[in-house]
Amino acid sequence: MLKRTLALAAGFALSLSASLTQAADVLRVSAIPDEAPTELLRKFKPLGAYLEQQLGMKVEFVPVADYPAVVEALATDRLDLAWLGGFTFVQVRLKTGNAIPLVQREQDAQFTSKFITADANVKSLADLKGKTFAFGSVSSTSGSLMPRYFMLQDGIKPETFFSRVGYSGAHDATAAWVQAGKVDGGVLNASVWDKLVAAGKVDTSKVKVFATTPTYYDYNWTVRGSLDPALAAKIKAAFLALDPANPEHKAILDLQAASRFIETKPENYKGIEDAARAADLLK
Repeated sequence: MLKRTLALAAGFALSLSASLTQAADVLRVSAIPDEAPTELLRKFKPLGAYLEQQLGMKVEFVPVADYPAVVEALATDRLDLAWLGGFTFVQVRLKTGNAIPLVQREQDAQFTSKFITADANVKSLADLKGKTFAFGSVSSTSGSLMPRYFMLQDGIKPETFFSRVGYSGAHDATAAWVQAGKVDGGVLNASVWDKLVAAGKVDTSKVKVFATTPTYYDYNWTVRGSLDPALAAKIKAAFLALDPANPEHKAILDLQAASRFIETKPENYKGIEDAARAADLLK
């Protein structure tokens, strides 16, 4: 009986070891859900295939329900790599103390948000006083935090300035709300706005940009702090190796709305943390 128990225990240990080895061979990747799930997956597929080739391991995209879910999954080692907004990165960094931002798009060093409306009489935020307004997700850097921060700096508190403030949950949803007349104005990230216009998914004869925020740091690719440093270095090198002169690479970069990727560091996001504290979004 003892021999049988020992044999079972040994078998369990072997199967556990095999499953852990298998898990280590899969890079679990996700992204904040700032666009429709189908769009996030479409954007990721070629990048995932490229990373598999570069890293020599399986890369799996793990969809998440909302922004806090990405923070929690990285903090509990259920994700290895994630595409984060500046504010989401700050939340992960404060929660874990060791999450590492690897790279950002070149344009993320000078990112902006666009204020939009379908009302021809709106020329500035002042013209939206007493009207309805939409942000994206509460946790969105470019769809909520930074536009709110800049509004507060101009003496505009959204909850008292507008008659109603809504949260669409995603940048493309904000544009759809404004175009459909669900709200009088809204704000979304400049990159998604440009993509929607280029794809003909927003009618610019109806919807217009009437203001743009000052620049700020935004998105990055972050790894959990407990990830093998050698693997983290390989991931960073893979992103930095994407060359717009290479047609296959350019297709990947275009889907990421990136001219190229550059290195980044935690210090770049101190301004985002300060803005979040000023907006009372960090305790």
